[in-house]
Amino acid sequence: MKSNFSYKDIYVEDYSSSISELDSIIEKTQPDLVFINSKGDALVNDKVSQIIDFIKPKGLKVRLLSNGYILSKDEYINIANKCDEIIGEIKAITEEDFKKLQRPIEGYTLEDYIENMVSFNKQYNGKFIFEITIIKKYNDDEESFQKIKDIIKRINPDEIEIVRIDDERMKKTLWVDDEKFEEIKRELMNI
Repeated sequence: MKSNFSYKDIYVEDYSSSISELDSIIEKTQPDLVFINSKGDALVNDKVSQIIDFIKPKGLKVRLLSNGYILSKDEYINIANKCDEIIGEIKAITEEDFKKLQRPIEGYTLEDYIENMVSFNKQYNGKFIFEITIIKKYNDDEESFQKIKDIIKRINPDEIEIVRIDDERMKKTLWVDDEKFEEIKRELMNI
């Protein structure tokens, strides 16, 4: 499995060389924060705990993006709790859209997904950032806004980020235009 880190993408295929490259980048760029992201959930990378343990003694903050699926499992909660910031995300707000867009494992529901973030954030001492991806015809209407506001209240994040889909292939059909996007942001930030 590939996992990457931001300031610059580093793919963890060979742990030793990846850590050397990360160390070199940290030395050159002197970042305040290292953002661990992946295709899927970064928590399932078998080296993520070691990577966090490598970064933290350097006095750097660690931000990790989790899709929320496994934030209810003790093993992953313990790893996530090492991070200064966790980003939980949501794209779909109906069960049908959740299954279509996020393709969860069999039997896993939207409610499970949300409840994992709610429970995790209640015990988390770091900064929980809730990222909401606005997608045309999926969650860009008044009914969706109310559902999203209810989810925000349940999760009670420290920060909310509202974003649009950034995959070039999807922009043509799922992109919310600038005016509508700004209107949605105002609406969702007014809770």
